[in-house]
Amino acid sequence: MDPTIARRTWRTLEPLHGMIYFSSEAAAAFDALGLVGRMGYFGSRSAPMGAVGAEVVIATFYNFRPELVRASIPAAWERATPEQIIAARLQAADGALRRYMPGALGTPDLAEAATRARRAAETACAHVEGRPLFAGHASLAWPDDDHLVLWHAQTLLREYRGDGHIAALVTAGLSGLEAAITHVATGEVPGAVLVSTRAWPADEWDAGVDALRARGILEPGGEVVLTEAGQRQRQWIEDATDASAVAAYVPLGDDGCARLRALARPWSRAVIDSGLLAAPPPG
Repeated sequence: MDPTIARRTWRTLEPLHGMIYFSSEAAAAFDALGLVGRMGYFGSRSAPMGAVGAEVVIATFYNFRPELVRASIPAAWERATPEQIIAARLQAADGALRRYMPGALGTPDLAEAATRARRAAETACAHVEGRPLFAGHASLAWPDDDHLVLWHAQTLLREYRGDGHIAALVTAGLSGLEAAITHVATGEVPGAVLVSTRAWPADEWDAGVDALRARGILEPGGEVVLTEAGQRQRQWIEDATDASAVAAYVPLGDDGCARLRALARPWSRAVIDSGLLAAPPPG
């Protein structure tokens, strides 16, 4: 299988997972537990690993400023147990997906998509080595309803890919800050978004840019732009990420992946068209 199929399939379904970080249902569920600021985000995503310390979250989330993580972890565990936070997140996913894809509930298409995505995710679950954040999520019980099976499957596939991406970044010699900067340099995401959501102060960001310029990864000048060497490095990282993620999708085959994308595309489009993913994250 062409490894880029892993990227295409993940990207098509990603809004169905990513909406959990922006939805009003999640914000309300975490508020009810007393989680403030970024505690809901850091706590809910790391809770499947248990009540881990800040350093574990810093390591597995990678490109957030460590001080931002330490402001939420371990304080989140003092307000709610990991089990309570996991349950709240699943409840929020249920409510949000019922709002975004009401016409799909109970349909054969949703059942088929859930079955296909679960097959890929369960294939990934047989290969947890070196993927700590994914392994935590892989330990959770599967939900019963098709829309939540689809959501959980995509969550697993996202974290499986994400752990592989971090391995590629480490191999390429990029720190968390440098990974964020080079992501901005691709033009895929505005710098202001990553600076604010990852909480990097201007002086540290600028120092990171200077360091990457000195290594020949960024062009000199005012704009944050990859050099040819930087572009080659970025392409290697993306190729390595695809290669490390493709095994999960092999049992579906090319046609099965295309079918899963076709089934999920309208539901993902509904999330995108809502404008939810363009909004700044709560907290």
